[in-house]
Amino acid sequence: MPGPRSLAKYLIATLLLPAAAWAQQPTTSCASLQFEVTFEPKVSDRPFTGRVYVALTRGEHLMPAKAVDWIEADPFFARDVRGWKPGESLVFAADNCLAYPCSLAELPPGTYRAQAVLGLNDWSRDAINAPGNGYSEVAVFKWAAERPVTVHLRIAHTFPQPELLDRESCKYVSLKSKRLSAFYGRDVFLRAAVGLPELYSREPQRRFPTVYVVPGFGGALEEASPEVLAGILTAQGMPAVVVHLDASCPTGHHVFADSENNGPWATALVSELIPWLEQQFRLIRDPAARYLTGHSSGGWSTLWLQITNPDTFGGVWSTSPDPVDFTAFMQVDIYAADANMLYTSDGALRSLTRPGVFGIMKAKELCALEAVLGRGGQMGSFEAVFSPRGADGRPVPLWDRASGRIDPQVAAAWRKYDICRVLENNWPALAPKLAGKLHVSCGEQDDFFLDQGVRKLGELLKKLGSDAQVEIVPGASHLLPPGVFMEVARQMAEQFDRQYKNRHGG
Repeated sequence: MPGPRSLAKYLIATLLLPAAAWAQQPTTSCASLQFEVTFEPKVSDRPFTGRVYVALTRGEHLMPAKAVDWIEADPFFARDVRGWKPGESLVFAADNCLAYPCSLAELPPGTYRAQAVLGLNDWSRDAINAPGNGYSEVAVFKWAAERPVTVHLRIAHTFPQPELLDRESCKYVSLKSKRLSAFYGRDVFLRAAVGLPELYSREPQRRFPTVYVVPGFGGALEEASPEVLAGILTAQGMPAVVVHLDASCPTGHHVFADSENNGPWATALVSELIPWLEQQFRLIRDPAARYLTGHSSGGWSTLWLQITNPDTFGGVWSTSPDPVDFTAFMQVDIYAADANMLYTSDGALRSLTRPGVFGIMKAKELCALEAVLGRGGQMGSFEAVFSPRGADGRPVPLWDRASGRIDPQVAAAWRKYDICRVLENNWPALAPKLAGKLHVSCGEQDDFFLDQGVRKLGELLKKLGSDAQVEIVPGASHLLPPGVFMEVARQMAEQFDRQYKNRHGG
């Protein structure tokens, strides 16, 4: 589920015009609208094979490409091409392109701003706004549905790579992973922003505990401020190094789980990045001094890392985690005989959200948006982690995108990532290793119904006799009030005192 960056994009988009409104006034004229797109050799001097986009917006101060995100989008269109050469024209018409939320033939009349994007960066989660992608200048046009209109878009620029500049309290690191590079057949790097407490430079002989933070879906490393949490922990009496991890991958968010489609991200973290960080920085090399925390998709990630690597980490503070029980996966029991992801039992479109800051998101609409994006959306990201790899090299879909019916064989394969099932099936071995380590918080009115899974997790752990702390925060939404995160810092400091300082004499 989303991090701050995706939430900001969503709020901008919804303030401009809700997506459902785009199809409220379909044109009935036989006049056609099309886009003629070219790209210059300076963007790429080789023929291009991949996906090309045309994005529109009515917003006067928003780049059309920026109006497309996995949560929400103004109208955009896509074509897959093979061997498209620089200077050649590529025409987007109503009958030859993917479209969301409406086809070119149904686009309401109005004044629009258009932009074309060439998907050169095949690694970024953000298929459209990725660094290195080609893009055109914005073209303004009026569509009145009374006469044919052709909009010419010339891709002549590339999105820049964000600069990650070290500062005294934050250092950016990048380590080539042997395991991930072997899996992908290309160089793959584990990246992080390392936040340092003030005492780090003042006490050069001192070693510090480490808090590993996994961001939510869409969280970008360049937006990380790990030194803020480092300062809060210092105020609680626990000066710590805070490592903000990069969880993005081409399919979305890899959640630091080893998977058939994304590769061995958890293994790479535990066996490569953490030992390397403990050599590069003055970190305490002891499980009792390694903690995990994360929100939303990061909440699921850190909970998964703790229960699957109980001897590596000394505690997890997971907030608003993605579904932790797949009998409550976005309100669906995926194992049920009649399970359907898109429709409720009475045939209504299934909502993924409660009314609130995210609006009402329908599962079918989100799947339609992700089909045009091609990759990097939340629903597809779940499948990339949890599903087997198909004969075509892609994740096997859990549900049929037209009918919504869930494939029981794929659902059975998902069981190995169902946190409640993993705990239930392995509790005799896990119980002593997880004692005192599990802390989970979720809002009573979580926007994505994630409280349903967390409630089931709490009931299960209570039944198993665990001392886990599972809290449902009264009245809170997905975002949770600031006090919850301050309490996380306080509990971490107490845990460090109990687990490490008392054992080692301060």
